[in-house]
Amino acid sequence: MNARALPTGWPWLLVLLLAAVVPLFVKSGYVFDVAINVMIFAIAAYGMNVMLGYAGLLPLAHAGFFGIGAYAVGILTLKAHWSFWLAWPAGVAICAGLGLLLGLVAFRTRDDVFAIFTLGVGVIITQVINKWDALTGGNDGLNGLAAPTLGGLSLGKPGNFYELALLALALTIFLVARVRSSLFGRSLIAIRGGEDLARSAGINVYTHKLRVMMLSTALAGLAGGLYAVYVGFLGSAITGPATTFTILLYLLVGGVGTLAGPLLGTLIIRLLQQSIQGLQDYQYIVFGPLLVLLVLFFPAGLSGLWARLRPARPARVKEVKGAGV
Repeated sequence: MNARALPTGWPWLLVLLLAAVVPLFVKSGYVFDVAINVMIFAIAAYGMNVMLGYAGLLPLAHAGFFGIGAYAVGILTLKAHWSFWLAWPAGVAICAGLGLLLGLVAFRTRDDVFAIFTLGVGVIITQVINKWDALTGGNDGLNGLAAPTLGGLSLGKPGNFYELALLALALTIFLVARVRSSLFGRSLIAIRGGEDLARSAGINVYTHKLRVMMLSTALAGLAGGLYAVYVGFLGSAITGPATTFTILLYLLVGGVGTLAGPLLGTLIIRLLQQSIQGLQDYQYIVFGPLLVLLVLFFPAGLSGLWARLRPARPARVKEVKGAGV
C-alpha cells in the first residue's frame, strides 16, 4: 500500500490499534462514556477543520448540521422504522445535500459576511427544529432512540459502541488525511491563501468551496447520527451556537488546519470539562482566559507547540562517490 494512503504513517496506526484493544482491559462505563463522546465530537471537529483549517472559511452553522444528522437518524428510525444502518448514511447524505444548497447562497459572500450568514442559518435551523413539533418533537425533543444492532449483537453496550465510534473516527481521519494530501486539498489551501490568486492559478474557487462545504456538513451529520443513538434523546439545544463555538474551541486548542488538532483539542477540553463538572455553569470563565493565553502564546494550538518542540530532522546528505571531504 502506498504510504500516502495512511494518515501521517505508523504513529496513527499504532494509536488506533491501541485504542481498539481498550475494551479488553477497561471495564469502566465512565471511561467508555468519556471516550465515546470525545470520538463523536472529534469527528464533528474534523468536519469544521476541513472548512476553517484548509479553506479558511468559518462555518458557524456547524452545530445545525450536527443536529440535522442526529434528527435525521432519530426521525427515520423512530417514525419511519428504518434500520440505523440505512438511516445513518441517509442522514449524512441529507447533510451533504443541504450543505450544497447553503453553499450556493453563502459563497456569494466572503470573509466575515460568510461567517455571520452561516451563524444566522444555524439559528434558523435551531428554531425550525424547536418549533416543528409534529416532526422533531419541539421542546420535548425525541425520546427512546434505540441503540443499533449488528448481526444480533447489541451496540448499546459501552464497549461495543466504543468500537463503532472508533471505526467512524478512524475512517474520518483517513478521509481527511487523503483530502489534505490530494490536489483538491492543496487547492483549498491555495484558496485560503487568497481567492484571487487561486483563480489566477486556474482553480475553480466556487466549485471547490461547494465541495468542501458538502464534506464538512457530511462529517457533521456523521457525528450527529452517532450522537443520536448513543444518547437516546435529542433536543434542539445541541444545534445551537453554543455547540458550534465549543467545537471551534476544540480546534483552537488542538490546532486549526492540523491532522491531530481536532482529536487532541477535543480530548483535552472534554477531560477538563469532566474535571470541573461542579463548575459547569462557570466553565467558560475558566476556558476563556486559557483560550486567550493559548491564542497569544501558541496561536497554532497544541499541535503547533509540539511541532516547535520536536527536534528537527537532520537533512540527509547523499554520499557522492569519489567526492573529497
